[in-house]
Amino acid sequence: MTVTTRNKAASSSAPTARTTYRHGDLHRALLDAGIELARQGGPDAVVLREATRRAGVAPNAAYRHFANRDDLLGAVRAAAVAAAARSMEAELTQVPTTGTPTEQAHAKVRAVGAGYLRFAHAETGLFRTAFGGRFTVQQNPDPAMGGATGLNPFQHLSAALDDLVAAGALPPARRPGAEYLAWSTVHGMALLAIDGPLRGTPQQMLDLLSQRLLDMVERGL
Repeated sequence: MTVTTRNKAASSSAPTARTTYRHGDLHRALLDAGIELARQGGPDAVVLREATRRAGVAPNAAYRHFANRDDLLGAVRAAAVAAAARSMEAELTQVPTTGTPTEQAHAKVRAVGAGYLRFAHAETGLFRTAFGGRFTVQQNPDPAMGGATGLNPFQHLSAALDDLVAAGALPPARRPGAEYLAWSTVHGMALLAIDGPLRGTPQQMLDLLSQRLLDMVERGL
């Protein structure tokens, strides 16, 4: 799959203010506002006062739902990580159900990487929010960071690599830590394209580089 650059348009106008909220609605409204701020400007743009303005409530109302700005940012970051997981899942649905176990396992590894790169290009602000800060590989993952399947991006990558081992395509001795090597390689390409010297490179060239990068990850595991 190729990596696209379709960015979701975001409105710059404030939504109509609401005077009342059903139980739980304000929490969702503030989170949605925070997500949109992150989409437009990354983690630094997530400001509690601006989120309350967009939700149409007084700033003090937010503290019933988020203790401070870091609390809101943590919730927005979890939502951004979950969005990255859904991007991977969209690619995984395109993996053919035919072929040998080895072919399918390799296709899943590529799908996970392609979904990560697609997300970095299509949702750059959310990508920076998800992976530019305090995202950690947890022993007990936060369910809020999971996609539709409940798995977060790291879990999707780990599952794909486990499938390689099960198919006999990756020696068990080389499995420990392989997810960190694959992740750092694909993440590096994403950063070079959105913030580094590859920024502004024609999309067709980025697509070709992305495919070659995924080839290299597969061969290097």
